[in-house]
Amino acid sequence: MSQRRACRVIGAHRRTMRYQRRARDGELQVRERLRTLAAERPRWGYRRLHVLLKRELGAINHKRVQRLYRLEGLAIRRQKRKRVARVPRGAGAAAAVWQPQCGSPGKPGRWTSCRMCSPMGGDSAR
Repeated sequence: MSQRRACRVIGAHRRTMRYQRRARDGELQVRERLRTLAAERPRWGYRRLHVLLKRELGAINHKRVQRLYRLEGLAIRRQKRKRVARVPRGAGAAAAVWQPQCGSPGKPGRWTSCRMCSPMGGDSAR
C-alpha cells in the first residue's frame, strides 16, 4: 500500500508522517548537564533543574527542559506514605474509647469529680 493511500485511510496528512525532528545545536551538552544535575540532586524536579540550567547555559526554554527530562527517563523518586496508627473499629471499640476515666464509670447517681459522670456536670461544689 502506498504512503498516500495509507495516510488517506487513517485520515492523516502526509507531511506529518514524513516529519523527522532535527537535533538542536548543543542538545547533547544540555542533556548531559541535566543528567549530572539530576544525579547530584535526586529530589529536585525539572522546574528547579531548569533554573540551574538557565544560570549556567543562558536562555533555555522550560518546555525543552521538561521534554529532555522525560526523554532521559528522569523522575523524582516518590517517598512511601507513612501509615498512621488507627483506632480499632467496631461497636465495642468505640465505647471503650469514649468511656470516662473516673472512679465510677457507668453509675450516674454517684457524685464524682468527672464531668461526664456527675449529674450536675462536675459542679459538685454548688
